[in-house]
Amino acid sequence: MRRNTLKPIAAVTGSLALAATLSACGGNSAASDEKTVTVYSADGLKGENGDGWYDQVFKDFTKKTGIKVEYVEGGSGEMVQRAAREKSNTQADVIVTLPPFIQQADGKGLLQKYTPQGADKVDGADKAADGTWTSVVNNYFGFVYNKKDLKTAPTTWDELLDGKYKNKLQYSTPGVAGDGTAVVVKAMHDFGGKKPAMDYLKKLQANNVGPSASTGKLAPKVDKGELLVANGDVQMSFAQSKTMPNLGIWFPKTSAGKPTSFALPYAGGLVKNAPHSENGKKLLDFMLSAKAQQQVSSIGGGFSARKDVKATDENAIALAKTMDGVEIFEPDWNDIDQNLQTYVEDWKSATGS
Repeated sequence: MRRNTLKPIAAVTGSLALAATLSACGGNSAASDEKTVTVYSADGLKGENGDGWYDQVFKDFTKKTGIKVEYVEGGSGEMVQRAAREKSNTQADVIVTLPPFIQQADGKGLLQKYTPQGADKVDGADKAADGTWTSVVNNYFGFVYNKKDLKTAPTTWDELLDGKYKNKLQYSTPGVAGDGTAVVVKAMHDFGGKKPAMDYLKKLQANNVGPSASTGKLAPKVDKGELLVANGDVQMSFAQSKTMPNLGIWFPKTSAGKPTSFALPYAGGLVKNAPHSENGKKLLDFMLSAKAQQQVSSIGGGFSARKDVKATDENAIALAKTMDGVEIFEPDWNDIDQNLQTYVEDWKSATGS
């Protein structure tokens, strides 16, 4: 859901570096700055040029509350692993990741129950039954291609086995990146099971450039023509296409099937024993506010997590057109969460990664 090597970023609304802040405050230390909140997040919602959904929401949140947002970005799996390592000295207040890593965080006991204001407007499938996490931005899995070098988008998985894609195709690493894991999820669905999916991915490896911890960093390579095809997700890819004119979105299908995708939401949860729990609650409330949710499409290029927010802006119309004709399926996230390591190991074995 994408995700680059751990990348501490300066406070969104100040010059104080995250590293300095965290070294000054150990977990629940009384010395902690009460006017900060630390977010660990998968990439995609913060703009490369400060023009993403996070940029606007964090700015508005600080203006309203006086609370600075300290932000750390990385792969969905990386964020969960980091939070787990810090369990005895918690640093994060809020964690935002893609499935199945939000379920993984819950299973590791990293989240505490909190139902943000507005969560009652979020579909039941997009939030935890026990109240430990709630989707803040809805999203769908997809691929990108270079519109300049490929006059028409690929349509099937099998096309990607063609020799013209050798060293011109790349997808992010399953088990590390949320979107990389999604490649395996979609292949298992489209090919009708784990074995045929792994058989296909083994063949595809002949064209694959190799592992990438970051999905977001693949799109610029596609735009420049270094790659012809890569994985992504609709929200991130749509937002990137605003400054990458050669980037197009598509959805692979089997030769006999329809283009398919599945929901891959950014889900947020309050970290257990967070040093600034109350600030974390306020931020989650703010993310799910009607105003912030209205900005999900107009600024972030994504889909509102709230059913009662009906966006009609230009981006929302374009996003609806992008998804037209795509069959949406619902993965068994509990199964994927429980068997994720097995699926990743099977992928490694099949591809020699």
